[in-house]
Amino acid sequence: MNPLQLFLPCAAGVEGFLADEVHAITGYSGHDLMVGRGGVLVRGSWRDAMLLNLHSRLAQRVLVQLSQSMYRSENDLYRAASEVAWEIWFSTRETFKIEVTAQHSPLTSLNFAALRVKDAIADRFRARTQDKRPSVETRHPDVRVHLHLTTDEATIYIDTSGEALFKRGWREDKGDAPLKETLAAAMIAATGWDPHGEQPQPLYDPCCGSGTVLIEAAQIARRIPPGILRRFAFEKLVPFQRHVWEAMLDDAEAAILPESPVGIYGSDIAFRMVDFAQRNAERAGVADTIELRGGDALQRMPPCEQPGVMLLNPPYGERIAAAGVAGRDARERMGVVERAGRETAQTEDGVEFFSQLAAHWKKNYAGWSAYMLTPDMKLPGKMRLKESRRTPMWNGPIECRLFRFDMIKGAVKPRKPAPEGDVA
Repeated sequence: MNPLQLFLPCAAGVEGFLADEVHAITGYSGHDLMVGRGGVLVRGSWRDAMLLNLHSRLAQRVLVQLSQSMYRSENDLYRAASEVAWEIWFSTRETFKIEVTAQHSPLTSLNFAALRVKDAIADRFRARTQDKRPSVETRHPDVRVHLHLTTDEATIYIDTSGEALFKRGWREDKGDAPLKETLAAAMIAATGWDPHGEQPQPLYDPCCGSGTVLIEAAQIARRIPPGILRRFAFEKLVPFQRHVWEAMLDDAEAAILPESPVGIYGSDIAFRMVDFAQRNAERAGVADTIELRGGDALQRMPPCEQPGVMLLNPPYGERIAAAGVAGRDARERMGVVERAGRETAQTEDGVEFFSQLAAHWKKNYAGWSAYMLTPDMKLPGKMRLKESRRTPMWNGPIECRLFRFDMIKGAVKPRKPAPEGDVA
């Protein structure tokens, strides 16, 4: 098969980290590996597509570009799709679905655009297979075809992943606001944490929830591929060769380490969430790699003597109570009240909680680096700490920052009193 144009979409802000990951997996660089808006372009092979599905932690999917052309109407989309040799990718036995995304498209109906591409695929198969055509299946298709429209350009892809790649196959237990595995992996990449470096550091998540950050870190430390537990759409496409894929899996399994070279720790005030994290870790094959405990983030002491990296997606507003303030007295200290069955922190958007957390860290976590992902651009002020780095990162449609704070022992700076006349 000729070289393929692969596109790996990712969360905004993650493109550079994904390019580094793709280089590490495939060895490609230069014109064969380019960073685009919202993803990475790779000039690779069918084998690379399988390899990236198995090993990429940051990509949302691995798409093969089949067509790119200018368009003005739905008839142009029909014509472009008709010229794609669909028969070399799948047969009439497979079901398929058209998924459309658009940026400033002049078309009035994306559903009609999808319908025209569907018609083109069906008509091409009918013309070549004695009036047989594959069926459409919208819920669980064998094949996903992606149409992306800009103002005047239409790009058609075939999806080699199937289910989005953040679905690793191990998370069944989750909390109210679970962090996607791909975003957790991006957070780890942004810290530069390297368990296989010359001086590996321990990693600790004091608000671990269902354990997503910890499990991603543990699999990285053990060299367990993120896709080792799941199936992929490419297994139902024509170019797929079972023996090649089995050999790839054998190589990946042979490279797995029996243990982590560094400690990985997690805690959460909600013992229910600690149980969730433990069960998820068991399914992911890293239960023995992660040390989990219950405990209040405002009281938890360092899990080990060696300073390391703290990495967390802290709660805000209604979720602050879940970060934990152990015991009833602490709940009252934060002003937590019960409202409609949910706990809401009655503070200045968590100012009290985060300032107490910063004071606790400065007193007890000297030498540690703390990374916090938040949509709150004012978080450093609430913690009365100066960040040493801020990395833009998007959590779906929400713009966030990954703040880095370097813990130096000492008191947190007192908050300046408000000028007279200001309303607190």
